[in-house]
Amino acid sequence: MPRAGQQRSRVLAFLLAAALVAPVPPAWSGMIGADALPSASQSDMERAQVQAFLERADLRERLQAMGVGGLNAAGRVAAMTDAEVHMLAQRIDALPAGGALSDRDILIIVVIAVIVAILL
Repeated sequence: MPRAGQQRSRVLAFLLAAALVAPVPPAWSGMIGADALPSASQSDMERAQVQAFLERADLRERLQAMGVGGLNAAGRVAAMTDAEVHMLAQRIDALPAGGALSDRDILIIVVIAVIVAILL
């Protein structure tokens, strides 16, 4: 039995030596631009913007009038992907400054809310 243990030790030593001698590809690094990676803070800001928008009393009343009542805005927005939040935040930024929502804007918000409700 001592020979089998010695044999294993020699094979292991040979494999370790071969691993140390094997060529390793060189590592390289480079600068990553700020626009290459999505900013977590930007995503968080957009999510907060959408949550604040959905918590407005006039929007909540309008959604309830359309039959979409009982929405838990914070939970729904938390369940949305970053891409969905980004798209909705862009739509919010494009709304008129007076706060008047068109039927198309309400329809888009309702469709997104229903999609999120179905996915949950």
